[in-house]
Amino acid sequence: MSWLRKALVHLALSRSNEALVKASGGEPRTVRGMTLDPHFQFLEAQARARAVPGQEINLEQFRAATEAGSELFGGKPVSGVRIEKLYVTGRSHSVPTRLYLPTVRNNTAAMLVYFHFGGGVVGSLETANRFCSMIAKEAGAPVLSVEYRLAPEYKFPVGLEDCIAAYQWAVDNAARYGAPVGKAAVGGDSMGGNFSAVIAQQFRKTKPPVLQLLIYPGVDFTSETPSMHDFADAWPLTAEVIDFFMKQYLSSNPDFNDPRISPNRTQDLRGLAPALVYTAGFDMLQDQGAAYADRLRDAGVKTTYHCFESLPHGFVAFPKAAPAAEAAIRRIASETAAALQGSH
Repeated sequence: MSWLRKALVHLALSRSNEALVKASGGEPRTVRGMTLDPHFQFLEAQARARAVPGQEINLEQFRAATEAGSELFGGKPVSGVRIEKLYVTGRSHSVPTRLYLPTVRNNTAAMLVYFHFGGGVVGSLETANRFCSMIAKEAGAPVLSVEYRLAPEYKFPVGLEDCIAAYQWAVDNAARYGAPVGKAAVGGDSMGGNFSAVIAQQFRKTKPPVLQLLIYPGVDFTSETPSMHDFADAWPLTAEVIDFFMKQYLSSNPDFNDPRISPNRTQDLRGLAPALVYTAGFDMLQDQGAAYADRLRDAGVKTTYHCFESLPHGFVAFPKAAPAAEAAIRRIASETAAALQGSH
């Protein structure tokens, strides 16, 4: 992406909230009593203006657009954090990862294993780059970001298995990087939240994570909650995009009730790791994230929940798109850091 286009986009977004709303139809976008942040309302309006009715989603273009958006709005890693590239050995694959090591360590803070968004189909280490470095610095803890394999080249459960391998490696190697021995936390946004919830369930009795960080998680592929309909046209996660992701990620005739696909379908949630659950207001997944937080709490799991009502799905990858997005990831990083430090 050229520096000129970057400059023009950021210049357009630097206008007042009133000017952004005016350029996006003239009225604030309000649904269910929540009002979308004007910066994201502008981006949503621009996306709609460029959309071609009936045009099918092209996988390579979608991946390229996701990376371009991350480059444009992802922001730079914070200072005071060193990054190492390493490979984790899985069943039949060496999983690429990025290890964020803070200059100032807190040896009581657990290592976090982080999984990026993208429906298991798009996204990369870059889409969570600033956020992971922020958590590492805030917590004084190592953060391992995982480049799991994507569908449709590698359909379910390959990506999940890569994430499981990374988690097991982190538990076994945490002490090498100044974190408590034999412990690790899991976290992720969207599909990364799905992977985190699944791992928390699968390892609840052996090597349980000390924390599960679930950001606008997709936890129920059977969901027909009101938000699935109220925000079916909300940028960037539309009903069309979700349908595309599911067709790419899953093989034909999938069992949507499989807890490895829909962790909310697990009947018994008792004994799971403490949870931080965050949702976005303008997001099809809002209701299922809130419902999962309620179920965890009802099962006796220590759970903190918050909805960022003015933000859309995917805001972790776009902190420079709006001050509210940057503020949100700073809050999540701070609360995650406190949980990691208090997990021993």
